[in-house]
Amino acid sequence: MSARPAGRPTGRPGGPERRRAAYRLGLAAETRAAWWLRLKGYRILARGFRVPQGEIDLVARRGRLVVFVEVKRRGRAATAAEAIGKRQRRRIERAAEAFLQRHPGLAGCRLRFDALLLGEAPWPRHVADAWRPEG
Repeated sequence: MSARPAGRPTGRPGGPERRRAAYRLGLAAETRAAWWLRLKGYRILARGFRVPQGEIDLVARRGRLVVFVEVKRRGRAATAAEAIGKRQRRRIERAAEAFLQRHPGLAGCRLRFDALLLGEAPWPRHVADAWRPEG
């Protein structure tokens, strides 16, 4: 009979339990971010839009502006901002292209890529125009 120290999680580090917990925390952060955007006058068009090319956490619209939002939750907002790397930004941009192809009624709208960072502060930090697509 093998003994396991009390309080130690079962399974391997990074195993299914940890992934499920991270997924739930991510969904909660996206929900909080969506409500924050609604309070700022945006209408949420999509959540968790996924295509083989990439994923967009939130797509929101306010007037003729369509915003593709990456939501990051970390212990600190600065750490969350650093977590959006060049490769991830490119995947979000490709997913945005696919989203726009599926929604031709958005042609002619201004487009923007934002980040919503959730950290230790009680309110999310909304970084408008967090990046612009390259060439």
